[in-house]
Amino acid sequence: MGENRASADGDRRIGRRALIVGGIAAATGTAVLARDELARLWWRMPGVEKPREQGVVDYAGARWVAASDANWRRADRPDDYHVDMVIVHVTQGSFDSAVQAFQNPGHKAAAHYIVGQDGRVTQMIRELDVAYHAGNRDYNERSIGIEHAGFVDRPEDFTDEMYEASARLTARICARYDLPVDRKHILGHVEVPGTDHTDPGPHWDWDRYLKLVRRARTAPTPTPSTSPSSTAG
Repeated sequence: MGENRASADGDRRIGRRALIVGGIAAATGTAVLARDELARLWWRMPGVEKPREQGVVDYAGARWVAASDANWRRADRPDDYHVDMVIVHVTQGSFDSAVQAFQNPGHKAAAHYIVGQDGRVTQMIRELDVAYHAGNRDYNERSIGIEHAGFVDRPEDFTDEMYEASARLTARICARYDLPVDRKHILGHVEVPGTDHTDPGPHWDWDRYLKLVRRARTAPTPTPSTSPSSTAG
């Protein structure tokens, strides 16, 4: 799974755009900026966060189950941190055990999404926010983490339904952040500098996966959720 050193990821840096807007407001005074412009940009001011609705998912095919707030850090991505990669994980356990671990504040790690062997997708952290999943602060800030239920030494855990559901999810993430579908921007946890993890392991079929992601990238884009999803565990 993910990172055990959440304390190293605890302080949030203010994004460049927030600093620019904050500096303009301080230097020129709010009277100089048009009222409608301030209304549009207020959340980029230092200390102000984007409005968000509890339970809303970023991927239309996902169900929402919230991770413990000890396992992620609130952010305003991509305005404060540019998202430029998807990181593929394997849970080394069942789907349900991964959900329970990410809900546990003592776990100190969680990914944005979990994909099951039956193709179900659960989102546990908003893409706006920084999940503690990669074991590397810089990679955490720049990535979306996707866990896959199963074990790295059991190729039978990587089902057709899992590959296809995960590929659709990754395709939508790549489209949202304008990421090329390649191994520079879609990587395994094992490839993160400084990690001691081996997932997704030798049985993960990268050629097949990237082919599915490219195919899904050309499919019609699902309509994003605009209302809270189920929070049942």
